[in-house]
Formats: sequence, C-alpha cells, structure tokens
Amino acid sequence: MLLYTGAHKWRQDVHAAVIDIDVGKRDLQQCADAIMRLRAEWLWATGQKGDIAFNYTGGGRVPFSRWAKGERPSESGKSWRRKAKADSSYASFRRYMIQVFAYAGTYSLERELKAVPRSEIDVGDVFIKGGFPGHAVLVADMVENEATGEKRFLLIQSYMPAQDMHVLVNPADTSSPWYTANVKGPLKTPEWTFPEGSLHRWP
Repeated sequence: MLLYTGAHKWRQDVHAAVIDIDVGKRDLQQCADAIMRLRAEWLWATGQKGDIAFNYTGGGRVPFSRWAKGERPSESGKSWRRKAKADSSYASFRRYMIQVFAYAGTYSLERELKAVPRSEIDVGDVFIKGGFPGHAVLVADMVENEATGEKRFLLIQSYMPAQDMHVLVNPADTSSPWYTANVKGPLKTPEWTFPEGSLHRWP
C-alpha cells in the first residue's frame, strides 16, 4: 500500500486489499475525503450529478452544479463568485473534489450526516469522529447469515497522510476482514477506535 508520494506506508498490516482508485499527487485525499470521493463518484456514475454537494468546514454548502456553471466558492463555502467558464466535464468534477478535500473534513462531514443505531447498519454508512484530527471509515459491504441472523461488514478507509484507499483488516479476528455487527460498544479498527454512537448515514 502506497502513500500519495509513492512511498510505502509505514504499516502494511492494516489492509486486506487495496482499492483500485487514484489517490492524487497531493496530501489531500485522506479519511473523510476518500468517503466523499466514493460518494461523489457513485452519484456521478449513476446519473445523479445534481446531488453532488458537500458542506465546508466553514459552514457553507458547496454543490457541484454551481461549480459546473463557473462559480467558485470562498474558503468558507458561504459566498460565490463567477471566475471560470462553465464546465460540467469529469475533469472539472475532479478539480471540484480537490477543493472539497481542501476545505471539508471529518468536522464538517459528521455534522452533514445523521446518526443511526448500530443495529440498523447498512452499506454506505460511515463510522465517524469529527475533529482535528478526527477519522472516518466507510461500510463497503455487508453479509447476513440467514440461519443465525448475524450480520457482518467490510470497512474501507484512507488515512493520514493521503494514501491508497484500502479494505481494513479486523484486529479482533485476524483470519477474516469481516467485522460483526451484532455487538455493542466501541468499534476497534487497526488505527482508530470509534465510540458507541459513531455510526452515521447520508441524509
């Protein structure tokens, strides 16, 4: 697993697999950024470009639709100025995401999402602790044992500095990367422990 610099991450024991998606050349696509990137890429791929929007740490709401018209937000996201030609291309979308990475993070993302109980966990949910620093991981997949009702899930993260997105190993069960959903209390991952109540969902 590599950092954005091309160097190997100092820990190679936290991932079960590496996601085939670029990390960029700058130290920007970190934990919350990777989650926003995957969310935005999914909306783009499914024809929902009009729903691509994120909150900046400064409090403003920054939709791609305004960016595509040539408008550019302030660092807080609360004011806009027309500074560029209209461009709704994928290349423009990627430039937009770089700006999102720079001015949004776990602090803003936690406030953008809504809390849900662990018992209702679903694909696309986010375990998050907002802060400076904070951390966030994405629920990437789930399975259920029909006989017992046990649910398990996979987690994806990036981290600091920016690095390849990767599927996390489960420190509680080194034989499998699947985490069990049928427990209460903190969620321990290789590089962060999330307290009870950390599970959130896109509104």
